Amino acid sequence: MEKKIINTSGAPAPIGPYKQAIQYGDMLFISGQVPIDPATGNVCVGDVTAETQQVMKNLQAILAEAGMTFANVLKSTIFLTSMGDFAKVNEVYGTCFPGDHAPARETVQVGALPKGVNVEISMIAGR
Repeated sequence: MEKKIINTSGAPAPIGPYKQAIQYGDMLFISGQVPIDPATGNVCVGDVTAETQQVMKNLQAILAEAGMTFANVLKSTIFLTSMGDFAKVNEVYGTCFPGDHAPARETVQVGALPKGVNVEISMIAGR
């Protein structure tokens, strides 16, 4: 199988030595997305609900570039700087996975995230 780099202007450019996503066969591995608006390059910091909405938009754009949707997501990892934000993040995240489409997942509290944001989400999807 060949490794294919997935890159879209609909999601922010990487801020380090990594790719937005790598497709390997029928599997898609999406790097952690933070709430950066790809149109402006500005970071959305402060309101975790707005941050999560931007993160999910970024993830959706990457999935679309690979010809996938949230229905293809098998696993996600959510990183939060405060577990106090868990319910707010869940509320936004859940709107992307209606019915029985929710993937396997873990949520982890971390000390800090890039650019001072409150949430980062990575995903694995497949066909």
